[in-house]
Amino acid sequence: MRRTLEIRGGRVIDPANRLDAITNVYIVGSKIAGIGTPPEGFKSRNVIDASGKVVCPGFVDLAARLREPGLEHKGSIASETRAAAASGITTLCVPPDTNPAIDAPPEVALIRRLAKRAGYAWVVSLGALTRGLDGEMLSDMGILKDAGVVGVSNAMRPIKSTMVLRRAMEYAATFKLPIHVYPLEPWLSERGSVHEGVVSTRLGLPGIPEAAETTEIARLLTLAEHTGCRVHFCRLSTRKGVKMIARAKADGLRVSADVAAHQLHLTETDIDGFNTYAHVMPPLRTTQDRDGLREGVADGTITCICSDHQPHEADAKLRPFMQTEPGISGLETLLPLTLSLVESGVLKMSQAISRLTAGPAQVLGTGVGSLEVGAVADLCVFDPEMDWRLTPEAMLSRGHNTPFMGLELRGQVCHTVHEGRISFARKPLLEEH
Repeated sequence: MRRTLEIRGGRVIDPANRLDAITNVYIVGSKIAGIGTPPEGFKSRNVIDASGKVVCPGFVDLAARLREPGLEHKGSIASETRAAAASGITTLCVPPDTNPAIDAPPEVALIRRLAKRAGYAWVVSLGALTRGLDGEMLSDMGILKDAGVVGVSNAMRPIKSTMVLRRAMEYAATFKLPIHVYPLEPWLSERGSVHEGVVSTRLGLPGIPEAAETTEIARLLTLAEHTGCRVHFCRLSTRKGVKMIARAKADGLRVSADVAAHQLHLTETDIDGFNTYAHVMPPLRTTQDRDGLREGVADGTITCICSDHQPHEADAKLRPFMQTEPGISGLETLLPLTLSLVESGVLKMSQAISRLTAGPAQVLGTGVGSLEVGAVADLCVFDPEMDWRLTPEAMLSRGHNTPFMGLELRGQVCHTVHEGRISFARKPLLEEH
């Protein structure tokens, strides 16, 4: 007898199909079998009462370091995908800077196998743009594509030679692989740890100027035009960077961009008192930059909001500021931080959902991020009005390194469905037949 599930009476929002209505969703096996009208002969065996809640595609996170393989003391694919399920995330994209780097099929297969064994979410990989991420020898992108990578990247490791970068982009273009780039010019950002400005000067910390981002964006846009490579810009942090991407899109270049959720809320002032939990890369910048990022998310220049999840053990944040490891454990704050933009009038609810689903799904090109009949049933049910406090006890991620710890947040996931199965439930099902 096939497994069935009915999600009843929720506000169903599917930006990919321009759907926003109070209706029911019907699931048979691992697929969506109907929206609004049940398929013939459908009988509910399990029911989720979604009254007063939002039902949407499972969130797609473009940047989540799950720490396995290589840094299992910080987290594992099992622990972090479990936290992702509790956060409504059903697809995660892993950058290639694992240990070893994802530059050969065995690493791709290992990550897929561990994710399938855990069973909480899809985990897709970016392949290394250069071997070992050394920035010199090109990886075998054709073999990586056959192994299942959804793009290539050098993560945060710089490619200093513009000729190597050009050849890498040409090679990626031949295989129709998008490259995911972190626009941070290595010479201007070297040894910096925070935004170069008033706060860095007052604290005596070496800064990273705005030009470190804009200079690299200019180099990459020039090469994108020259090579025809599709380029995704990761973790924008400056207003000027957003304007450059907007102009490139208007000129017809095949580019897209994302922003980390914390960059839409925090600024350089949050590092006051040498707050190591606000040590991130790219660094938190000015209020004007934060507002520019918000404008970019609202007008569609930036189509994706990601967690930029980087779990750390406690000791990683307990040293002097410059010696601490950058990064925030961001899975469990992705939804409430995005919803706060709705509450403050920056985004409409459908826009917010789009930046977490359809936008990143389009970048990955894997067919997730929608509620089409016949599609794999990956869904999230959340209460947009639920207030809750972020505490260590409330977090399932192994990393508790977040500047939002102790804050009251609004918007909480009630249920997550992955491949037709309930991968997370805050409350029991309404009924079982």
